Amino acid sequence: MPTVQVTDLKDGDFLLDVREDDEWQAGHAEGALHIPISEFVARYGELTEAAPQDGRVHVICRSGGRSAQVTMYLVQQGIDAVNVDGGMHHWEQTGRTVVTDDGKPGFVL
Repeated sequence: MPTVQVTDLKDGDFLLDVREDDEWQAGHAEGALHIPISEFVARYGELTEAAPQDGRVHVICRSGGRSAQVTMYLVQQGIDAVNVDGGMHHWEQTGRTVVTDDGKPGFVL
């Protein structure tokens, strides 16, 4: 499965967060698109509208398991998608910003 490290991500890379609502509300990467894995198939169109046409989709969850499932699904659909290894736990550990919906500091649940 295609995988990247958190440290490989650059500002402006398209990030899809597939964690559930309570996890997202506790804290997320600023600018990420949030579609919970439990709603992903039904909301797939939101991703295709938001994702860059010829760009890569970086899929993230808490630790990498759920995002791996979504990444494999996207690859099967012909989308250039990669799993972010270590997920939001690694995101936070590497010092990347985690925010709430109102822009205040958040945390990874």
